[in-house]
Amino acid sequence: MKNIVLLGSTGSIGTQTLDVIEKNPGLGRICALAARGSQLDLFAEQIRKYRPSIAVVYEEEAYWKLKQRLSDVPTRLLWGMQGLLEAVSMEEAELVVTALVGMIGLEPTVRAIQCGKDIALANKETLVCAGELIMKLARQKRVAMLPVDSEHGAIFQCLDQKPAAAVSSIILTASGGPFRGKKQEDLRAITREEALRHPNWVMGQKITIDSATLFNKGLEMIEARWLFDKRPEQIQVVVHPQSIVHSMVEFTDGSILAQMGTPDMRLPIEAAIAYPSRGGQVAPPLELIHCPPLTFEAVDEETFPAVALARHAMKRGGLFPAVLNAANEKAVAEFLQLRIGFLDIYRRVEEALSAFERCTVRRDAYTLEDVLDVVSWVESFWKAGDSH
Repeated sequence: MKNIVLLGSTGSIGTQTLDVIEKNPGLGRICALAARGSQLDLFAEQIRKYRPSIAVVYEEEAYWKLKQRLSDVPTRLLWGMQGLLEAVSMEEAELVVTALVGMIGLEPTVRAIQCGKDIALANKETLVCAGELIMKLARQKRVAMLPVDSEHGAIFQCLDQKPAAAVSSIILTASGGPFRGKKQEDLRAITREEALRHPNWVMGQKITIDSATLFNKGLEMIEARWLFDKRPEQIQVVVHPQSIVHSMVEFTDGSILAQMGTPDMRLPIEAAIAYPSRGGQVAPPLELIHCPPLTFEAVDEETFPAVALARHAMKRGGLFPAVLNAANEKAVAEFLQLRIGFLDIYRRVEEALSAFERCTVRRDAYTLEDVLDVVSWVESFWKAGDSH
């Protein structure tokens, strides 16, 4: 029974995490919940149901609304970044599930590691933007970094403490998203609704758009590079439309281990929370005789340049992955607001990377403050571009 802090409890990963714990009550107890105020009704329901010691909402206005609504609940309510930092620092907390979307998850993850808490990581930005710093700190504090992503969770299970020298490459699988097989000309008129229609997974809006552009896979490449301590050239991506093989590891003798399962995020969530044990059944089992044929394809990097852009940022290192992430985050937000087109997401990210390449203030050695400054740099770059 682990004492769990859940950051991002109203999102897709957060609600499924609570479902996993409800189906396996012996896995853990919720001691703190945190969320943004966009789904205040759901968050209030969660607080009433799980009665955490602390609940944090990011926005001050939402905090005051919750205060009135939950006046009869003994949970201590907090708000803002300071509230998140206090929640992950709780003495009784043992595992922090970081399911907040975006750069907001970075500082709480760092604080949790500093406090010696194990991390179940569902926030890609943490390792994409500051992987070198985060993993160095985790090693110093002897903190477990348990991946919640289906792909990284699959790799984690395949490696299972095997010698690092025995690993030849890591092979991330991608569904190909809703536009697999299309060419760039087909993508010019793609609508917001079409991009949000994923064929296999039910996810939040941002990650669904990332899956459509394949930036999700690009970010996962960078995350895998740090999480599993591999060189950029050891990270591969293949398209696997059925989403049954969640990722693979190739060893130096040529053999490949794959982790398979139904496309249900509750499986990798449970694997992370229960580690090193296994929980009970939380999703329908994979019935092999009823599986469709399993196919694998190369990524069409000309139509979907996200993987190539991420590979470039990963090889360049330093703050370049943080620029890639922040520019993509901004571009996706603007696409969802109908301010730019689908293909403009790639264009704006590439422009940001090129501009940063020319920037005299760039640094290969960086601090956490430098990573956070990248967001401001991208905002300034964006405004400069909009003014022309």
